[in-house]
Amino acid sequence: MKVSDLLEARREKWRTLEELCGRLEARGRRRMDAPLVSRFAALYRSACADLALADAYQLPQETIRYLHQLVGRAHNQLYRSRLFRLRTWGRQLLVDVPQRLFRDRALRLAFFIFWGVFLLSAALGYSRPEFARHVVGKETMNRVEEMYSKPVDDQNPAFRGGMMGLYIANNAGIGLRCFAMGLLFGIFGLLDTIQNASMLGGIFGHMATTSQSDNFFRFVTAHGPFELTAIVMAAGAGMRMGFSLLDTKGLTRIASLRRAAMESVPTMGAFVVLFMMAALIEAFISPSSLPYAVKFGIFVFSIVTLVFYFVFLGYPREGHRAVG
Repeated sequence: MKVSDLLEARREKWRTLEELCGRLEARGRRRMDAPLVSRFAALYRSACADLALADAYQLPQETIRYLHQLVGRAHNQLYRSRLFRLRTWGRQLLVDVPQRLFRDRALRLAFFIFWGVFLLSAALGYSRPEFARHVVGKETMNRVEEMYSKPVDDQNPAFRGGMMGLYIANNAGIGLRCFAMGLLFGIFGLLDTIQNASMLGGIFGHMATTSQSDNFFRFVTAHGPFELTAIVMAAGAGMRMGFSLLDTKGLTRIASLRRAAMESVPTMGAFVVLFMMAALIEAFISPSSLPYAVKFGIFVFSIVTLVFYFVFLGYPREGHRAVG
């Protein structure tokens, strides 16, 4: 049989594919059952083969043009991107992501190490005046005391917007550093987390004993929960990827790192959001003249929000295991 005769015999399939394209364009794949979708895919592959034959044997341009249009139309329906579905995104954000974060062992490790060292360092900084100066450094500690020697200014809105950009850049730098240190086989991430926790805890504990304590806590209280939690999450994401280079679970190091990177995406997304929220509060709420009761209320609301999202929503259901 000649190629032209073969293609002519297949026109019925082309018409069927064209009809299915019209139905998909009008109603979408959701209203088509599995056998019909499977048939559509088979007709699409057949039309692709027919187009290749038509091109190779230089059939009439009208036939080739028709097949090009038909194949393109079918391709757009078969491989089109999924529509935004509020229910799907809601499940991702409120169920899947918090549960994956709750089960992440590297994130748990970063959390317990950071807050354990932070609280211990804060207690030592409060009870031993020289502790913070040894850990943080005398010059740094003197600069912190000088910075909060006067009440924070109630800046104008335009200046606050600029400061928000500065805080975002600064927070991003802190997060990237914590993340990058964790990539060094996880060990350096642990050391960096301990260092950050001891320095921050020492500063908080020491400042509570100074005459500048009121100014200090009026500024840091509101944005503290989001910012410190973001630091922990950045360290956890980096350590997870770093540990994957040590424990590959039978994969090559590149494959293990690639898998860990995919599993760390929720953590990285969460700490980016938290850093931005912290910068927003730090720019517009922390330096404002709002009563301390309002700032403390934001502090409490932030903690409740974090516990609700990461613990209540993330608490493992049946069939879920911790992510290594």
